[in-house]
Amino acid sequence: MRALLSLLLLLALPLHAEPLPRPDHVLIVVEENRGFKQIMSPQHADSWLHGLVKRGALLTRSHGVTHPSQPNYLALFSGTTHGISSNDCQPKLSGDNLASSLQQKGATFLSYAEGLPKAGDTVCAVGPYQRKHNPVSNWPELAALNLPFSQFPQDFSQLPTVALVVPDQDHDMHDGSFTEADNWLKRHIGPYVEWAFKHNSLLILTWDEDDYRQGNHIVTLLVGPMVKPGQSDQIVNHYHILRTVLDFYGATPVGASRDATSLQGIWR
Repeated sequence: MRALLSLLLLLALPLHAEPLPRPDHVLIVVEENRGFKQIMSPQHADSWLHGLVKRGALLTRSHGVTHPSQPNYLALFSGTTHGISSNDCQPKLSGDNLASSLQQKGATFLSYAEGLPKAGDTVCAVGPYQRKHNPVSNWPELAALNLPFSQFPQDFSQLPTVALVVPDQDHDMHDGSFTEADNWLKRHIGPYVEWAFKHNSLLILTWDEDDYRQGNHIVTLLVGPMVKPGQSDQIVNHYHILRTVLDFYGATPVGASRDATSLQGIWR
């Protein structure tokens, strides 16, 4: 009987539990409201972004969790939409999240939001800055981790273990064009990419949602020395991305990321 139980337990294990890397730094950048076909259109073949795709792992079956924007950011950050189905400014939220789970393992986290007036600010909107795209601002106890993008370090070794970058609506494709966002990414994120390849670090570039016309099919791209360039057709959403980042550091999964699996088949 004991032998039979042991066999059943073995059969219940995943067929391939691929070891995950442990990046020194992870930078997560979130863009806005464009579907997979829009981003990967041949008309953008000469863009910086398409050049980046050739250097990383493109997840061809990645999807947003829902619509509109705000609950997708909350899903990525905390593993739940908190029942929110609008972009209305939230008073405050509570519960475990990416930052708190990393901190429990001695890892660090910071968020950098373009246009945020000052660290810890909870303003709903200032010009092209929108709090709905800045999930960290909804947790009062994380105020010190909620920084303006103007504080994004030029010395990337000063980055935390995991950082979230939120461009404003002029630069995330929400209000601005693909070209404007591409130029912003090239200028601000391009130097990090080059540094990451030499310093065991990773970029995760994703979109919150599509344009409501592609089944919420979005681009998610991972670039770094631990990533095998190419395409992967594994079915993923924001919860899988969250689970992967937490698993890098042995941190406790939060919310729906508990039922998600880490990304597989893309690691060197």
